[in-house]
Amino acid sequence: MGTTVGVGFSDHRNPLKAGEEAVERALTQAAIIQPDFVLVFATVGYKQEALLNAIRKASGGAPVSGCSGEGVITHETATESNFGVSVMVFCSDELRFERFLIEDISDSAAAGETLAGQLNSVAARDSLACLLFADGLTFNFDPFINSFKRCLTLPLPVFGGLAADNWTSRKTYQYHDDLVLSNGLSCILISGQGRLSWGVSHGCIPVGSERMVTRCRENVIQEIDGTPALSALQGYLSEDWQEQWSKASLNLCLGFPAPTEIKGEYGEYVIRYMPSKNDQDGSVTIQSEVAEGTRFWIVRRDKELIRKELCEVSEKIRQDFSGQKPKFILQFECSGRGKVVFREQEKNDLIRSLQQEVGADVPWLGFYTYGEIAPVGGLNCFHNFTSVILAVI
Repeated sequence: MGTTVGVGFSDHRNPLKAGEEAVERALTQAAIIQPDFVLVFATVGYKQEALLNAIRKASGGAPVSGCSGEGVITHETATESNFGVSVMVFCSDELRFERFLIEDISDSAAAGETLAGQLNSVAARDSLACLLFADGLTFNFDPFINSFKRCLTLPLPVFGGLAADNWTSRKTYQYHDDLVLSNGLSCILISGQGRLSWGVSHGCIPVGSERMVTRCRENVIQEIDGTPALSALQGYLSEDWQEQWSKASLNLCLGFPAPTEIKGEYGEYVIRYMPSKNDQDGSVTIQSEVAEGTRFWIVRRDKELIRKELCEVSEKIRQDFSGQKPKFILQFECSGRGKVVFREQEKNDLIRSLQQEVGADVPWLGFYTYGEIAPVGGLNCFHNFTSVILAVI
């Protein structure tokens, strides 16, 4: 039989109709009746429980995993509206999809240890990768990945994206069968007969002079160059930054020096987004830990560099597969690389060009995230303002 994959999308505003429609279109594309597994990305305008129940019913109760996004991506569309759901259905005697759930990631280190223990019970020599979809408002990557790596018996490449909402930064959702939760983590272990190829690109360039973190606590930056972080950053922010922080901070990325191990593949800077601020103490929060004395630069996205680096990613994947057709492709795209940077036509043209170059008829599914995860230089890394393309053959 091999592996059969189909993708379906719906923007119907009724969650029951949208879930049913997306699954039916995916099953039709794959020409199957009963899938082994369903991957779901959806936006937050829907009543999430009703949407997931409809997907489960339409797929015959197949196992489900996934999360909410700021938008969803397929071959047909890259939509960033409140009403959009995309599903990828799988039927395979080559690949296995095993699901895991962490319901509370408030303690990121404990979550990493727990997930590693769950994976250790089933991971095998043919395990290919781990996909993570965590709450994009609460996840702290560094303590998670450190304990995860320490406790995992078989090293695994980790890919994924952080669940997002519609820029309100209020609530994101993670999916596991019939369960919809927040402040959690949904995980998929992919095993079996297959090979991976992937690429990561950010397209950011530095502006201004070098800055320094002078006081911080874990992933909270309290002072920059001896002054409260918000005060130090105000000159780079738009006038409405206090009321519209989610959107204002999109134009204010922080670029930290890339570790030596990844610099050759990734570039000079690791990019970090600031999802939240504290007006009382003037601090800002990023999604990985930082140490006092760390130097960084303010960076901005460059459209031409984004296009150039995506071309390099597509070329790498084509070379890795030597003309063989991938079974499917997943795309984890930063929300800060969508409509806030590109006009609608520009955005769609950019993604369609990438899809044409990598595989015009390959099943393709993705979502707009609050943070991306993918290995670089042999290290499982957390990224902001990037595009992660994962192809499985």
